[in-house]
Amino acid sequence: MTTEEKPNGVRQRNIKTRTSDEISSHTGSHNNAQEEDERQWQKHAQRVKEKIMEQVQDQLGDILDKTMTFTEFQPTVNGKATKKSRSHKMDDGKVFMDRASLLDELFEISHIRTIYHMFIAVLLIFCLSTLAVDYIDQGRLVLEFDLFFYAFGKLGTVTWVWMLMFSYTLLVPYYTVVSWGSMYHIFPSKLGLSLGTGLLLSAIQTCVLGFFPIYVVIHYQLPPASRFIVILEQIRFLMKSYSFMRETAPVIMKNKPTEGENPKFPTLSSYLYFLFCPTLIYRESYPRNSHIRWNYVGVTLGMILGCLFYSYFILVRLCVPFFKNETNQPFSKRTFVLAVFNSILPGIMFLLLCFFAFLHCWLNLFGELLRFADRMFYKDWWNSTSFANYYRTWNVVVHDWLYYYGYRDFLWLSKRKFRTAAMLSVFIVSAVVHEYALAMGFGFFYPVMFFLFAVIGVVFNFTMNDKRQSPVFNVIMWACLFLGQGVQVCLYCQEWYAQIHCPRTGNSFWELVTPRSWSCSIQR
Repeated sequence: MTTEEKPNGVRQRNIKTRTSDEISSHTGSHNNAQEEDERQWQKHAQRVKEKIMEQVQDQLGDILDKTMTFTEFQPTVNGKATKKSRSHKMDDGKVFMDRASLLDELFEISHIRTIYHMFIAVLLIFCLSTLAVDYIDQGRLVLEFDLFFYAFGKLGTVTWVWMLMFSYTLLVPYYTVVSWGSMYHIFPSKLGLSLGTGLLLSAIQTCVLGFFPIYVVIHYQLPPASRFIVILEQIRFLMKSYSFMRETAPVIMKNKPTEGENPKFPTLSSYLYFLFCPTLIYRESYPRNSHIRWNYVGVTLGMILGCLFYSYFILVRLCVPFFKNETNQPFSKRTFVLAVFNSILPGIMFLLLCFFAFLHCWLNLFGELLRFADRMFYKDWWNSTSFANYYRTWNVVVHDWLYYYGYRDFLWLSKRKFRTAAMLSVFIVSAVVHEYALAMGFGFFYPVMFFLFAVIGVVFNFTMNDKRQSPVFNVIMWACLFLGQGVQVCLYCQEWYAQIHCPRTGNSFWELVTPRSWSCSIQR
């Protein structure tokens, strides 16, 4: 053995030491790789969670709604579940379930919440701008809300009119249904009883919920915001009472009480709850939350007030100064085009504020106070690539009423033969009601909304349908919304000031329906 050679024991110990070092280093690197993989996986899971919160819930809700609407499982003689055909739809209609509003979930994401903060910052800028202009013009810091107080004037008249309409809607339709239902199965002529009751109730509805609010608005010369309160509540009470009768009457007709048994009717308390809860589809019961989140109520109420002041500042800073001076200029194509493009920003701001203030804040406020659990008042309409999808997702509350009592009942009466006619009839009814509300609210007839809704909207509904899935069509939809809102704000503001500067000289039919802005610049 030479001196360079090591003993076998020492050599084996060195080999074992090197082997153990290699194993430990390999294990350490493997653990580091596992930790890195875990961190990458957590980041990926977080991204997936955000995408799921933004997209999956509404898609899953649509699938469940379609499944529960078009598919019904019933046991057969052998005890096996059989699937009914698509043509045998359930008669239950809309299915209510416990779900939150989409924006409430999106606001949990910091990126979306930042956009909300940006809008608050713009509101503060509007406030500072108004203060600065008032200080330069008047030499003092003051926020005057004269336009705000004018718009919501005569609230005492609005209050007693609302109480009268509410009392009528609560008592007359309910006890009419109860009286008709108690006699339906014992009356010799069921058809005669139903026709007589329906005609009598229709006449009373026309007088109380039809002509009476119109008379009050015109006779008492209510200002714009007060007019809108009366007219929109008139429409809401009509839709609510119709839904109650439409959902209750078929149940009474199908369920004949046995001899000696009294007919069963919905309770007055359930109908009273329905008149306030944020839905237009009547059910005797709804999914309810266990408690009221009073912090949520306070924040939501604050957001509603913020939206009102937001709208006020937009009018004062962007609309009034421009159109008040624009009426002094003669009409030309150039001035009209400039007016439309100057109106796009306030127009789209009004659209977003109306959506957020009413469809999100107002409906969620009543939903929280009444513990109403189904908060799907809208869907992700901003992602729409077709106007057909936009109309379905913008206002789910009204869309459900039009779908179940307009479109679906039309198909049932026509035995599913005229789908296009059913869709067109729903568009026409919706356009007429929208134009009626604007005409009564502003105090003049200018069918801009009707034309954009019933003509342009119908064309876009059939041309930009659900087959359009490219993001390019989402850009086109938003461009059309921007332009449409600009046209509406421009024309309605011009007509408002034309009615002031060039009042009507007579009350003939053509004088009432002809816009004053068409001839006001010529007269002046």
